[in-house]
Amino acid sequence: MLKIASYNLHKCRGLTGPHAPLRNLAVIRALDPDIIALQEVDFRYGARPEALPRKLIQAETGLVPADITGTTDSSLGWHGQTILMRPHLAAQAVLRRLPLPGLEPRGAVALRLPGLTVIGAHLGLARSSRRAQLARITARAGRIGGDNIVLMGDFNEWRDDRGLESLAGFRVIAPGASWPAPLPRLRLDRMALSNALEVLETGVFTGAGARDASDHLPIWARINLP
Repeated sequence: MLKIASYNLHKCRGLTGPHAPLRNLAVIRALDPDIIALQEVDFRYGARPEALPRKLIQAETGLVPADITGTTDSSLGWHGQTILMRPHLAAQAVLRRLPLPGLEPRGAVALRLPGLTVIGAHLGLARSSRRAQLARITARAGRIGGDNIVLMGDFNEWRDDRGLESLAGFRVIAPGASWPAPLPRLRLDRMALSNALEVLETGVFTGAGARDASDHLPIWARINLP
């Protein structure tokens, strides 16, 4: 059994600032996932330096970031994304970067583990871009990940009946409204899982000051591998 999660950190600035990454790390620590896909771990402009300091991650959460070549040498993630995991999982992990089409620079990260591939994504703001990005991810997922795949992240899609057509072969889960964090109304954060994966429990995490730490609340699920 694994506990997986996804969390858009909003550059560790809460809704309006200031930059306070210890708040986000406290949320991750309390959530206690085995694997968590993170979005907006870097600042957006210039050299895109890390907003979530890598030197604090393991001490504060017990997790380690995937071994990834960042957008720049000062970045933690690629296009603002990374995946944290338990150290014993990191020892077995192989990570690949997936460039994505669209109006904005975007990319997904795919983490290959024995028996499971986890893909973290932060999809574009335009539905046409999101459709193209999901089509690219699903076309590549089978070649990268085999049978057991979890795609999770900030899908930026507020509708359940549009924009997700490429995920017809997956079980799509939106555990609940996750944005905006203080008074969530939209289910922007989702997971798409291979049908062979057993989903035991899902939720939106509101503890440990999560409503103040980011504009998104983290989502999570407990799954069993076949």
